[in-house]
Amino acid sequence: MASVKLNKVIEKMKLDNLTPEIDMEHIKVTQPDINRPALQMTGFFEHFDATRLQIIGFVEYTYMESMPMERKEEVYSKLLSFDIPAIVYCRDLRPDELFLKKANEHGIPILATKMSTSDFMAEIIRWLNVKLAPCISVHGVLVDVYGEGVLITGESGIGKSEAALELIKRGHRLVTDDVVEIRKVSDDTLIGTAPDITKHFIELRGIGIVDVKTLFGVSSVKDTQGIDLVIKLEDWDKDKEYDRLGLEEEYTEYLGNKIVCHSIPIRPGRNLAIICESAAVNHRQKKMGYNAAQELYTRVQNQLARKRDDDED
Repeated sequence: MASVKLNKVIEKMKLDNLTPEIDMEHIKVTQPDINRPALQMTGFFEHFDATRLQIIGFVEYTYMESMPMERKEEVYSKLLSFDIPAIVYCRDLRPDELFLKKANEHGIPILATKMSTSDFMAEIIRWLNVKLAPCISVHGVLVDVYGEGVLITGESGIGKSEAALELIKRGHRLVTDDVVEIRKVSDDTLIGTAPDITKHFIELRGIGIVDVKTLFGVSSVKDTQGIDLVIKLEDWDKDKEYDRLGLEEEYTEYLGNKIVCHSIPIRPGRNLAIICESAAVNHRQKKMGYNAAQELYTRVQNQLARKRDDDED
């Protein structure tokens, strides 16, 4: 099961640790969803999902403040007896002494943020959804071309990295070379990232490792990118029929999500960078409602219809 260390969550969200004496090294968050324990504060613990991060907003805080001490003792003990990864107070609110005491006794970290409850919830859910999404690694190169995430795949040595380098020189941005980590953040969205060890590096046969960020500047690299299009490079086969119109889309599948895929035959003299640029722009145009192949087909059909009308006359 995918997980994120609580220390990473604290670092990313810039949270204050109100229980520094608790060792959080081995505490992990395993779910992208969160819970606001308003019902639990009233004593209702059925279907309580304690594995989620618990968020205390102004409503929960006000209710807790209004509880008599005996009731606090009972509810706090019950709530904090669950194996909760952490409890986060929003709006710069602070727990009372009894809550902190019970949290320390049960080893439940208490954190705080100045963000509003709704803003914090939206941000933490978005970030955790990416971090905890199903993930696979594929061999290829991911480049941001005119805002479209283009995943270039193909056999080793076919020219993927060289195509990426040419695209970078033309002003596009590298996400990752050689290994692409693909995460499924929704049924419609795949996000590609680079492994930490190879981030911003390209391997060019005959030259070696090239640091793109150092050579071309920070504007030439990007940390994450949605994958919109797959370009599969393959050796030219004169006996194979290649799509010359593009009326029917071909797809490939990663983690159950279908992505438009173009198979591009490679032979000397073909400029891969311009082909990738054209494919990216054409894909964006299709998303905006214009299909050049369909337009050509319509023109041909209209021409044939006019010719038939002329012949009948």
